[in-house]
Amino acid sequence: MINCITIDDEPLALSQLAGYISRIPFLNLVASCQDAFEAMKILSTKKVDLMFVDINMPDLNGIDFVHSLTEKPMVIFTTAYSEYAVDGFKMDAIDYLLKPFAFQDFLKGVNKAYKWWATQKENNNRDLLPSPIDASAKYSDGTLFIKSDYRSTRITLDDVKYIEGMSEYVRIFIEGEEKPVMPLLSMKRIMDTLPPQQFMRVHRSYIVNLNKVTEVSRLRIVFGETFIPIGENYKERFMEYINSRMMR
Repeated sequence: MINCITIDDEPLALSQLAGYISRIPFLNLVASCQDAFEAMKILSTKKVDLMFVDINMPDLNGIDFVHSLTEKPMVIFTTAYSEYAVDGFKMDAIDYLLKPFAFQDFLKGVNKAYKWWATQKENNNRDLLPSPIDASAKYSDGTLFIKSDYRSTRITLDDVKYIEGMSEYVRIFIEGEEKPVMPLLSMKRIMDTLPPQQFMRVHRSYIVNLNKVTEVSRLRIVFGETFIPIGENYKERFMEYINSRMMR
């Protein structure tokens, strides 16, 4: 888990960052700070791996703040002013997000941070890395252990509705659960683990439990209010499955 703080003098910017961070399974928001001095207090008392730092702040701007630190966590600068970009990268920033930035831009930045953090952890102790999925986790009883946030959660494959790929991790949506399980692994890795007679990839970003498919409309699989598109490269195989079960 990467412990992070956000530093911005705009409450709305802090709120947006907190919302984005809550969607990333490997990020833990330690504190939201409205100025650099508040952030200094947090850094002196808590372990912080990553900082999201606004540049244009009163009294002490983000670049001067980072430059003043003896031990620097990873830094992702956030600002509305593109002219600061060169200064930001001169300080070995992980990324530079130009406001207003979308979640996908944020995700690219934190994935860069994760790769750097994972490399450092691997160099120090391979056991500290969160394992994406246990290769020996296949069970004949129809369950699977998934590692997420240093916890191993047993899921029943029959309860899985669909899986959504999100860059370097996936979201596993389970029937009866409000929140998805979000392990760090690729779509290919989990597809290679799941039983092929039950699960099918229907889009580059989606895998569905065939036993849960009850409605298909206009090349979209309907799960309540969720519509999963059927990709062009996957359409033929999926429609073969549907047609093989079609009443004539």
